[in-house]
Amino acid sequence: MKKKYVLVTGASRGIGLACASRFARAGYFVFINCKNSVKELYEIKETFLAEGYFCEAVPGDAGNPADVARIFSRIRTFCGGLDVLVNNAGISYVGLLTDMTDQDWENILHANLSSAFYCSRAAIPYMVSQKKGRILNISSMWGRVGASCEAAYSASKAGVNGLTMALAKELAPSNIQVNAIACGAIDTAMNACFTEEERRALSDEIPAGRFGTPEEVAELAYDLSEKHPYLTGQVIGLDGGYI
Repeated sequence: MKKKYVLVTGASRGIGLACASRFARAGYFVFINCKNSVKELYEIKETFLAEGYFCEAVPGDAGNPADVARIFSRIRTFCGGLDVLVNNAGISYVGLLTDMTDQDWENILHANLSSAFYCSRAAIPYMVSQKKGRILNISSMWGRVGASCEAAYSASKAGVNGLTMALAKELAPSNIQVNAIACGAIDTAMNACFTEEERRALSDEIPAGRFGTPEEVAELAYDLSEKHPYLTGQVIGLDGGYI
């Protein structure tokens, strides 16, 4: 069986690392990417290789078109292109909109929305040539309903959702599915800003009564990448019933 290739951005921890692990266990050749935690990224690569998985680290800024060009040039030394792209890179910002600087706003859009645009743009030509492929965007429930004190983050994820739905229509004739997972409260380092009391209060608001796990997101991501060829343009909530 022909080996499949996947790129997971923001793969040094949390949801991205869980996704990379899930695809690796399924026999994919996994390209792992991050911008800042490069040492950790290479340690993950070595761990994967030691466990018998296929992996290559491709560090760089997924929101920078020059870096993305270099990342995909490296990918093409291993294969013709990607079967699956998981756009997971992102950052959060909690605070009043009026306290945000211009740079804060640019950083959010750069990391959360531009990264999905640039990586998708780079991945699409090969997928079109093969008449198949999957693009999966890791989004947020706040991109659907908005969150107080996370206006910029919510706006960036709403942009990801819009990109998902529009790109799905554009690529459907080429048999390429594009979907997004609108994550709820997931137990990752991104939510480390919450105190234990705040975590308990938030858990009480979630009908499921708990935070989700990165592994649960990864399992859905893998499922969407392997099955359901008629499912495209969807923003699928994974939030324990919160929204």
